[in-house]
Formats: sequence, structure tokens, C-alpha cells
Amino acid sequence: MQLTENQVIAIKRKRGELNMSIRGLERATGVSRWTLIDIFKHDHRNVNSKTFKKLNDWLINEYELSTRVHPTKAVVNND
Repeated sequence: MQLTENQVIAIKRKRGELNMSIRGLERATGVSRWTLIDIFKHDHRNVNSKTFKKLNDWLINEYELSTRVHPTKAVVNND
């Protein structure tokens, strides 16, 4: 399967927001650090379907977690 440039940018951006190392991303996604290095530094975009799914699942999960409102930060409208 083919990773798009936008997918790779989103993964890099989220990794940066979370201040994750390649090893941390490896642990979080289950994708080998060597594959991640190939994707990030060597423009490797053809990946197997398992790698594609792992990266997309991680990215979707992280964005879902970041969009949830923490209960202490919920805004109450008393109108």
C-alpha cells in the first residue's frame, strides 16, 4: 500500500507534538524503527498493509484522544 505525503506529514507532526523518539513511536505503533526511518528519511512510501494499518490506527487514535475535552476544562453555560 502507498502512504501519501499528507499521511507522512501528519505522522511526523503528531510525533513532534508528543515529543516522541523513533523508539517511542516504534513502541506505540508496533512498526519497526527501521521501517519508520525509511519512511521519514528515505521517502519510502510503499509499505505492506499491516504497516499501513498500524500507522493509520495510531494516528486516528491519537487525534481522537487529542480532541476529547478533559472534564476539568469543560465549559458550562448557565444561561
